[in-house]
Amino acid sequence: MSDSQIGNYESLIDGLMTQNFGLVDNFLSEDLVVGLRNNLIKLYDHGKMHPAGIGKRFSYQRNLKVRGDQIFWIDKHSNDPYEQNFVEQIQAFVEYLNRTCYTGINDFEFHYAYYEEGSFYKRHLDQFKVDQGRKFSLVTYLNDQWLETDGGKLSLYLDDQEISAFPLGGRAVLFKSDEVEHEVHAAVRPRMSIAGWLKVHKP
Repeated sequence: MSDSQIGNYESLIDGLMTQNFGLVDNFLSEDLVVGLRNNLIKLYDHGKMHPAGIGKRFSYQRNLKVRGDQIFWIDKHSNDPYEQNFVEQIQAFVEYLNRTCYTGINDFEFHYAYYEEGSFYKRHLDQFKVDQGRKFSLVTYLNDQWLETDGGKLSLYLDDQEISAFPLGGRAVLFKSDEVEHEVHAAVRPRMSIAGWLKVHKP
């Protein structure tokens, strides 16, 4: 584990502890961002991404008035080198988080997310009523040369304030799944990311 990785982990954790969210740029290297972005675009172009829905299991439904992204779940045992690298980085972060904060995370799940121009995800929590396992939400961005004028910001609603983060390539945002309501705003160009959750499964 490099010093820069440890610095990124510490920044995310410190932000989470002091202001209820962590944000760090260059969480993913430029080469990894490019590789993962190319994977996502290929999946999208080949029609392998599917419209996301709301809820889980029997409560699942698609509602374009609430969210409009398309997703593809990342296999933890993928043979793709970029996905392998990503999974290894998440595993390293989880191990560091557990070792330093005793969080007890023992599972995670992530998916590619593609927001077409004009699509969005209304204000929501990531925790399901039927599944309390999600503890932390982690979003990493895959966009190239993103400008604030492109829109597509992530809004985090913390008490009486709104914090905004634009989806710059390589950036990561971490927050508690069951506490922080958040929203993805529409953009004037396609918006690409990997979103997921660090989870606790009780035996």
